[in-house]
Order: sequence, then C-alpha cells, then structure tokens
Amino acid sequence: MLPKYKLIARQQLDNTLSYYAALKQNSPPVKGWIRAIREALGMSGKQLAKRLNVSQPRIPKLERDELSGVVSIKTMRQAAEALDCVFVYAMIPRTTLEETVRAQARKVADARTQRVSHTMLLEAQNLSDQEQSASIDAAVDELVQEMPKELWESKP
Repeated sequence: MLPKYKLIARQQLDNTLSYYAALKQNSPPVKGWIRAIREALGMSGKQLAKRLNVSQPRIPKLERDELSGVVSIKTMRQAAEALDCVFVYAMIPRTTLEETVRAQARKVADARTQRVSHTMLLEAQNLSDQEQSASIDAAVDELVQEMPKELWESKP
C-alpha cells in the first residue's frame, strides 16, 4: 500500500476507534461478563446451558474459562447470543494510530541521529541541541510520510 493510502487508512481507522476510546477506562466485571449478565438477568446456569445446548456443568467451566482468558471468541459470541447480547471484540490503541506511528518514527530517527552525531562529534562537527532537535523532527516527518518497511524493525 502506498504511504499516502496508509495515512488515509490510519486517519479513517483512528476516527472509527475514537468512538471506543472511553472503553479503555472500563474493566470487565470481577465475575466476568457471562456470569454478571446471566445473574443480572436472573438466569440460572441450567437455563443458560439449555440455551447454549450444553450440559449444566459446562456453564461454571465456561465462566471460569472467560476469567482465565482461555475462552474462544466463538464461544463468547455464542454465550452473548444466548444472553440476548452482542459480543464486541476490539483492539483499542492506547493513543491514536498516528501517534503510535510518530512515536516509532521518533525512535528510529533518534537511533539514526545518535549514530551520525557520534561520527560528527569525532570530527568536531557536532550539531547544537536546537539543530539536533530540528534534524530529528525532520527525520520523523520524513519517516511518517514515506513509511519505510524498516520502520517497525525495532521493538518498542
């Protein structure tokens, strides 16, 4: 995908994800979603089991599996459906995708600048702090605009 289309895709996805940003502050119920909703509805484990077409002992295991994180997405969808709910699965960035890209570009630019600065220092041609900062900012802008494949080679 061309860099300009990556930018458009990031902007569109950031816009969509902004609707979910408030969810980052919320935690699931201590009992897990399945049990909390089942109990709030006044539904017994036996009744949920019947709706899911499973045996009654499967329900406490399902609720434990949700809490431990080993339940499948498919099973969560089925349980949600049986509870007359919609299962929503999402990945919500900590910041925006654009900020994530810029932060990674800054790491790459910093690393590149440090290598160049060391060489320039040895040759007594080092940049002032202001010049170095401007150089890094320009490198970040260039990396974000070009989106080279190497951008994500280094770990966060």
